[in-house]
Amino acid sequence: MLLVIDANILFAAIIKDSKTAEMLLSEKLELIAPEYIFSEFNKYRAEILDKTERSSEDFDKFLSVLWTKINLIPHEEIESLLEKAKEISPDPDDVQYFALALKYDCAIWSNDSKLKQQNKVKVFTTEELLVYVE
Repeated sequence: MLLVIDANILFAAIIKDSKTAEMLLSEKLELIAPEYIFSEFNKYRAEILDKTERSSEDFDKFLSVLWTKINLIPHEEIESLLEKAKEISPDPDDVQYFALALKYDCAIWSNDSKLKQQNKVKVFTTEELLVYVE
C-alpha cells in the first residue's frame, strides 16, 4: 500500500521503539514523503535525541534504515498541485502532504485528526493501518 507519511509519524517511530516503528519497516507499506521532511527532522533533531529511548547507535542505525525505506519526492514534482492541495488541506502546514497524495492518488498516514476534516484524500491513523500490516 502506497502512503504519504507525515513528519509526526516519523518522529514518533524514531523516539520510541513501538508498533509505529515496526510498521514503518513493513514490506506491505510503500512510503513516500515530500523531500522537506528531512529538513524538518534536522530542525528538531536535538529535541528528538533528548526524547528518544534509543541509544545513540540504535538511533543512527534506525534512521539510516528509514532513509532507505522512505522515497523522497522533490518539490518540483508536486508544485503544480499545491494550489489544489491548499483548498483541501485543513492545516496550511500539511499542504505538501496533500499535494503528494493527489499526485500519487494515495492516502496519508497521520495521527492528526484535523486532517480528516476533508473528504478528498483518505487519511489513516496508525491504529487504522494496523489492519493492513498484520
